[in-house]
Parts: sequence; C-alpha cells; structure tokens
Amino acid sequence: MALTFNHAMIYSRNLDASLHFYRDLLGFEVLEEFRGGPRLVYARLKSPGAETTFALHLLEPGKDLQTGGVRLYFEVRDLERFCQRLEKAGIKLSQTPKLMPWGWKHAYLDDPDGHEVSLYWAGAKRLKKVKPAKTATA
Repeated sequence: MALTFNHAMIYSRNLDASLHFYRDLLGFEVLEEFRGGPRLVYARLKSPGAETTFALHLLEPGKDLQTGGVRLYFEVRDLERFCQRLEKAGIKLSQTPKLMPWGWKHAYLDDPDGHEVSLYWAGAKRLKKVKPAKTATA
C-alpha cells in the first residue's frame, strides 16, 4: 500500500488577505471555495503548473494562530523575475534570491499570517541527492 501526499491546510486569521496573497500574487488557481454565511471560510487552491493542491481555512474564533515549525516551498523557474514582480506589488522578501550551499536558489518571505514561504528553483537537482558543500579546513 503506497501513501501519497494529498494537500496541506494553512490556517488564516484573514482568509481574504491570504487568498489575495496565494491567488493574486503567487498565481495559484482556486478550485473551490466554501462560505459560512457571507464569510469565506475555506478555499482549495492548485499550483498553476502541476496537480498539487493546498487549502486555506479560516481560523476558528477565539483560537490562536500558531506559525513556525513549517515552511512552505514553492518552486518557480524564473525566480528572480518572479520575486521582482512580488516586490513591485509591495511584498517584502526576508531574503532575496540567493544560491544556497546545496545548489538550490531560494528567496524567503512570509504570508499575511506570518507563515514562512520559500520560493526556490532547484531544476534537475530537485529529486537528486545533495552533495555536501566543501568547507575550508583549518
């Protein structure tokens, strides 16, 4: 029996702001939305270039949102141009695109609720074992 990953759920204090971030700024497609009366309480989104999905869920009233411990990774081929477009839209990157020791290029930012997001490009290296970076010897 093989296990497959279905989707991740991201809880949000303000679903409209999160939907704007993920749909309008990052480019995810909305598959479905559910409302509780007039309020949007759930949205499921799909990667524009793949079959992967994740969901946004409105945090229950009175609950505290816990962030940290998980970082969301989204791969984009033209990372620099994508990040420039986000910055022009007013998004602050905590790290601009940078080549990391494991050979992937990463940029970091937070979503409207403070969930950490990494935008990266790994290309052909994505599913390959990482060769350790060489370090200077004393």
